[in-house]
Amino acid sequence: MKKIVPDPPLPSTSTHPFGRCDAGHRPLFAVNPDISAEDALVHVALYLRCAYEAGYKALDHMREEGRGLFWSNLHAVEMAEGVVEAILNGIESNPPSQKKV
Repeated sequence: MKKIVPDPPLPSTSTHPFGRCDAGHRPLFAVNPDISAEDALVHVALYLRCAYEAGYKALDHMREEGRGLFWSNLHAVEMAEGVVEAILNGIESNPPSQKKV
């Protein structure tokens, strides 16, 4: 059976500046437009993994009274990483051309 309505286009990024600076000028960096959402999520997963690993190493250099608070940040990064990985796994297991209508 032929589909009458085509699959919607895959989501992609829009331009989004970031990198706040208190020097009074615009943000220095920006996400480029038209990057597939899947590719962007792969990068987010990598950034979250790096943030977790660097944070975990930083614990070795912290005083005891700050460690509990920092652990809560590491757990938040780990939860965000889990959500991104779940989304990516869902995309991989249900490519747009194979989705049920």
